[in-house]
Amino acid sequence: MKETRIIMGMPVTIDVVDARCTTEVLERVFAYFEYIESVFSVFRPETEISKINRGELSVEESSDDVRTIFMLAEETKNATEGYFNIVHPNGTYNPSGLVKGWAIFNAAELLRQEGFVDFYVDAGSDIEMSGHNAHGDLWSVGIRNPFGDNRNEIVKVVYGSDMGVATSGSYIRGDHIYNPHTGERASQDVVSLTVVGPNIYEADRFATAGFAMGKNGILFIEKTPGIEGYMITKEGLATETSGFHRYTRI
Repeated sequence: MKETRIIMGMPVTIDVVDARCTTEVLERVFAYFEYIESVFSVFRPETEISKINRGELSVEESSDDVRTIFMLAEETKNATEGYFNIVHPNGTYNPSGLVKGWAIFNAAELLRQEGFVDFYVDAGSDIEMSGHNAHGDLWSVGIRNPFGDNRNEIVKVVYGSDMGVATSGSYIRGDHIYNPHTGERASQDVVSLTVVGPNIYEADRFATAGFAMGKNGILFIEKTPGIEGYMITKEGLATETSGFHRYTRI
């Protein structure tokens, strides 16, 4: 059973390869994403994050999930040489670079708790994959050409199971990632950075931090255990980490 809905301003797709899956199961997973939006959206004035940014709510007074995200954000900041930082240059908080991967991971856990093994959860092209597809093969994720009219072209395909794939870049949402050390937008030298990790939470947070590092991001991914990466520069040159080939077929 497969369904796509627009939540958090992006397509969210759930595909469960199991005849036991029901509409009610998918409803619970989609409802979780809607809950995440109701708590963490920086665009909706009634969310906890918006209230924190207006000074109407302290982090200490916020819900368990909000306090968890702030704790994980601090851990990620420390693990990425400060390149991951949920504090926007204007002083407000925007944890979306962490929340999305965390939410996808938790949504996948909801499916696992229901006993499902073969599925994927995709939110805005960040994906948690489990088991195998309907043909019994590994799941496949295409990395898009980030340039101009060629964005429907797939330049590399990642194959896997029980892992996460996340891509950070400027070619879809524009320049939305900052270098926290300078307060400026991330380097224009890199247009796309895809990270493969043991789960989507790890892949997503390190993809965001790596992109903020510019061309040095792929070196950071290389030296970080458990993840691999594929970077495309503004010149169209691709660089991959030493273990990335394990997830591709030539």
